[in-house]
Amino acid sequence: MRKNFDEVVTQSQKYLDLIAKKELTLEEKDWVVREAVTSFRDHFNPGFLEYRKSVSTDYTSVEWKDGGVTFTDIYGREFIDCLGGFGIYNVGHRHPKVVQAVINQLNRQALHSQELLDPLRGFLAKLVADITPGDLQYTFFCNSGTESVEGALKFARMYTGRKTFIATTRGFHGKSLGSLSATAKGVFRQPFLPLIPGFHHVPFGDAGAIEQVMKSNAFIGEDVAAVILEPIQGEGGVIVPPDDYLPRVREICDRYGALLILDEVQTGMGRTGKLFACDHYNVVPDILCLAKAFGGGVMPIGAFVSTKPIWQKLIDNPILHSTTFGGNPVSCAAAIANINVILEEKLPERAAESGAYLLAELRRLGAQYPAVVQEVRGKGLLIGIEFTSNELGYEVAKGLFGRGVLVAGTYINSKSIRIEPPLTITRDYLDQVLERLDKTLAEVNRMALGAAGA
Repeated sequence: MRKNFDEVVTQSQKYLDLIAKKELTLEEKDWVVREAVTSFRDHFNPGFLEYRKSVSTDYTSVEWKDGGVTFTDIYGREFIDCLGGFGIYNVGHRHPKVVQAVINQLNRQALHSQELLDPLRGFLAKLVADITPGDLQYTFFCNSGTESVEGALKFARMYTGRKTFIATTRGFHGKSLGSLSATAKGVFRQPFLPLIPGFHHVPFGDAGAIEQVMKSNAFIGEDVAAVILEPIQGEGGVIVPPDDYLPRVREICDRYGALLILDEVQTGMGRTGKLFACDHYNVVPDILCLAKAFGGGVMPIGAFVSTKPIWQKLIDNPILHSTTFGGNPVSCAAAIANINVILEEKLPERAAESGAYLLAELRRLGAQYPAVVQEVRGKGLLIGIEFTSNELGYEVAKGLFGRGVLVAGTYINSKSIRIEPPLTITRDYLDQVLERLDKTLAEVNRMALGAAGA
């Protein structure tokens, strides 16, 4: 119900005063928790409170500060971040160089006029062309991963003149209408059916299944516009395909005249031990999608990058695909600083080294608790732990949270949890995580064996 606007001014000022404070009293902290819970329940989504209960037995876990590889709740309790915002914080939380670039740009200009040339968008596009594989040359900037996928799908249709796509089961590409059509989880799709027609889903990791659909569709005159997939599935539970999978898919696409769209929203920017996951397989896509860590963990920004021939119709008509806020100066400043930090601090190499250590130690721990841990898999610092049941995975996530480590399952269950810490994480922090995980697994193992004995 609409309130008197004077009351709204007073309420919003109270929020602004809290934001401006460096420290809060205990009374203020308690008020923030109560106000946050009430606001979520009455005005945002009460279901979200229940959805997040896997990491808390109550609603006092209100995050408030962050830095480096940790964040603290409003009462000052520190957590090691092994979720990383599902892959946002590759350079860590509030990296000083990224934050400073944003502040510097805000002090000059926040948003551009939409009419003149805003230089940072051009500078960032040049850098993206410099770091991406092959002859990827032109970039469109947007605000999120799902927008980058939407653009890639549109451009594939525009360039090929075809309307059919191949995606993979367990794949996740976003939740807007086009990207949701490529996403393969029924729980997200069913309430919005029918989606965009022409999407076929085949098992991930099976290049032969892709070729079969290509062949069948060519026979009936509905040639495939593009194959869209993640080089390593993230939301699907960190599924790593066979080494020959991407090269075979590339060859099949070339043979049938289809484009290859690689969704590196989660795997990109050094996460897997290479700047882009496709670099592990020496495969160059026709369109590459980026977001999440692209903004340096400070600003939201997405992008898709492609070749000049695929871009040609947008060159002929630059407003054929457009955005108001995509590629704004502040987000571009963050992304420019992010690229600088990733390369200067050699974060892909650090991710490869830390990931090899962590993967080996996690497998060692998993072998000690076979009643709980089914498999450990991953590449670089994109690691998945699969448990013998959803319930046990839930207990592990909850137990780790109780010991000051944040992890999370997939969107719909906890049978697999993802380990995605900042690529800046040190060996000391990794050892702390392993020590706390060992204690948690021992605890959950006793629970599992007790249940089996009963």
